[in-house]
Amino acid sequence: MLDQSVLAQQPVHRGLRFRQAHTEGVERNDLLFLLPQQAKERVFPLLREIELPLGREIYGAGRKENFVYFPADCIISSMYVTFDGHSTEISAVGREGVTGIEVFMGVASSPSRAIVASAGMAYRLSATNLKREFENDAAIRRLMLTYTQVLITQVAQTAVCNRHHTTDQRLCRWLLMALDRLPTNKLTMTQELIANMLGVRREGVTEAARKLQNQGVIHCRRGHITVLDRPRLEELCCECYAVVKGETNRLVA
Repeated sequence: MLDQSVLAQQPVHRGLRFRQAHTEGVERNDLLFLLPQQAKERVFPLLREIELPLGREIYGAGRKENFVYFPADCIISSMYVTFDGHSTEISAVGREGVTGIEVFMGVASSPSRAIVASAGMAYRLSATNLKREFENDAAIRRLMLTYTQVLITQVAQTAVCNRHHTTDQRLCRWLLMALDRLPTNKLTMTQELIANMLGVRREGVTEAARKLQNQGVIHCRRGHITVLDRPRLEELCCECYAVVKGETNRLVA
């Protein structure tokens, strides 16, 4: 079941601090870094720096998306929640991408929710400004569409992984994807939240994490996971991580 205490319901702007983005920090996001110089000169002054806390909902299912978010060192997950309260992560966005692709795909909202899976910094841009840039700048349009292909690959591979691979393998995939998006090997998130992401019972995640810890791959303490042996984690993972990673690398290249 979805833990409503973990996945907060408040609008993203309530209780959060915004400030003018600095150029040096903005380029921690790959998409912003890859923008043409002329586009940077137009877009960067419009960005607002924002701290996103763990569990904060930034989009609700069916709600109009007024802003998009370019993560710097946080992770934002899109999740589908069933009528009976069960949830599964559809995709995760970190410093390689942007949330709210619906904005430039011509759709005002999404049937999924977007919540902060790992706290950190992001850069907020109004949906109106992103849509204008997408429509008027061919280079930005190509970049955003290429990223959309990366995201589609992730969604498809996640569906395959959830259907055919074990909870142990899926946990390894999720941890590796999180590591790629964070500046450290330390993850601040509960096993309850990870279970919500994977669409499994918390007991399944607890058992899978215990196996990894017994092998010296990770170390767990309440609300924190430290990855000690990434090469071994990759060995224990299914092929799904490598497929998505390869597509992401192609975007940056």
